[in-house]
Amino acid sequence: MDQDTNSIQQKRSSELTIDDTDRKLLTALTEDSSQSYSDLGAKVHLSAPAVHERVKKMKAAGVITKNTINLDGTKIGRPFLAFIHVNYTGAKARDNFARLHEDADVEEIHSVAGDSCLLIKARCKDANGLDKLLIRMREFGDVTNTRSHIVLTTLLERGPQAELD
Repeated sequence: MDQDTNSIQQKRSSELTIDDTDRKLLTALTEDSSQSYSDLGAKVHLSAPAVHERVKKMKAAGVITKNTINLDGTKIGRPFLAFIHVNYTGAKARDNFARLHEDADVEEIHSVAGDSCLLIKARCKDANGLDKLLIRMREFGDVTNTRSHIVLTTLLERGPQAELD
């Protein structure tokens, strides 16, 4: 019994192999993350404790990054959806745009390759709200141009899917 029990244990690498049962479980969770472990277990033919253990492991491995809800933009007063392509110059411009995470109109910010430097998904109250967002963005400086694409109808909007083809 000379083992040192006072030392801090090193965290193990969280590598996890996702099997078919995990994928079915993830699919069920993406459809409704508020389901009980018992209900999920019935869908994937596992006990509630087994489902709980799998979910816990997937959270620890970073496969499941958070539990959240989806809001209907129209019903919460943000029906105006736009994608904004931004071009800029200067090394600090990208860092300035990262500050947009504080703006409630901004849903996503992506650094992209191609015709634009950034792609921003924004959901505003109306066209005037988009105009004000564009003005705030231009205040960062170094913006060479923006192109906005207004969404008329959303046919599909979802995150990554767990099932493999």
